[in-house]
Amino acid sequence: MTDTTATRPERDRTHWLYLAVIVAVVAGVLVGWLAPAAGKSVAELGTLFVNLIKMMISPVIFCTIVLGIGSVRAASRVGKVGGLAIGYFLVMSTVALAIGLVVGNVLHPGTGLNIAEHAKDATKFVKQAEGAGGTWQFLEGIVPTSLLSSLTAGSVLQTLFVALLAGFGIQAMGATGAPLLRGVELVQKLVFRILTMILWLAPIGAFGAMANVVATTGLDAVRQLAVLMIAFYLTCLVFVFGVLGVLMRVTSGVSIFKLVRYLAREYLLIFSTSSSESALPRLIAKMEHAGVERTTVGIVVPTGYSFNLDGTAMYLTMASLFIADAMGKPMAVGEQIGLLAFMIVASKGAAGVTGAGLATLAGGLQSHRPDLIDGVGLIVGIDRFMSEARAITNFSGNAVATVLIGTWTKTIDPDRVRSVLDRELPFDETTLADAHAPTEEKDLVPA
Repeated sequence: MTDTTATRPERDRTHWLYLAVIVAVVAGVLVGWLAPAAGKSVAELGTLFVNLIKMMISPVIFCTIVLGIGSVRAASRVGKVGGLAIGYFLVMSTVALAIGLVVGNVLHPGTGLNIAEHAKDATKFVKQAEGAGGTWQFLEGIVPTSLLSSLTAGSVLQTLFVALLAGFGIQAMGATGAPLLRGVELVQKLVFRILTMILWLAPIGAFGAMANVVATTGLDAVRQLAVLMIAFYLTCLVFVFGVLGVLMRVTSGVSIFKLVRYLAREYLLIFSTSSSESALPRLIAKMEHAGVERTTVGIVVPTGYSFNLDGTAMYLTMASLFIADAMGKPMAVGEQIGLLAFMIVASKGAAGVTGAGLATLAGGLQSHRPDLIDGVGLIVGIDRFMSEARAITNFSGNAVATVLIGTWTKTIDPDRVRSVLDRELPFDETTLADAHAPTEEKDLVPA
């Protein structure tokens, strides 16, 4: 009783923080619209906030995976969770890509547009695509130059790789590795505490980001391409509430609407920063609080951020068809299928940060239809708005995946999930950690 009373003021202050984010977003739109020069001048505020969040992503992923794997007695259990997760990610990414193709073929939103004047805007994304290389370069990039460089290079895949090695290494050490696990757990608490402080800067970052994008693109560009934006947003809604929601209800008996309500603050944070990575630490903490075991959360969530990008997958296929139609060079069915197969691989390493979708799109077109590459410039103006839908869909896909994998591996507490989603067990906003679920001694000491 005492603990609940003590934490209530902190939760109230956090509530005001997210209201401030809403006000900042509205203010940013107005400033960018009415005073474009001022809007462009505050662009760095949004960039600095996202950089602060990105600074903490590698430590969060490293600690989460090491704790998730190192605290499990049997390596086979980790393999089962990881295998199911990767298989599920591949299936759902393919489904998302296919949905994007279907919607793009039905609506043809790019037909009749003249995009020659925008061609120059695609140059930088073509260069990014050329520098990314092919599949072997992608695989080679997973291995860091040193063990510690994976935590400083900013590569999610490198951090995943080293964290897996460290987790299995600690697990193999048996009881000797218990002090290391406790040390990593303390580091994780410190990282989450730092993130709590950084999140108080969210209104400033949201204001700068929105003011700049509106000042740069103008509302006319948004209206001009509104059909594609609306189609994409509706497709994302259908995918989240239709495909993912039905799958989760049938498999786990969990309501997608209650899960979305539970993650409402994370959605607001993603919308204001246009990056699903900004909510990664909170998703980890909230899914553990909701009753999914640490092992499952530690494997599924960080891995999903690189391999389960459903929103990005739909965006890639819809945008490709949009560009082809807008340039008067529509794709044949065979070309669409070939592009889909390529995007299944290309979408896997595109972390949920602003701009990654454009570079991946450029890479896909360069590989399959180089004559369409200049068309990437057409959607540069609205990519910032579409990236919000991508990030929110990616985030939703990973939240649902955690519940599903937990159900299939029996590493979820259904009663606790029900209590948390019914608001009977509120999330502790003061620490970004679960203050209600006890951590048993046996879970921290490997055999």
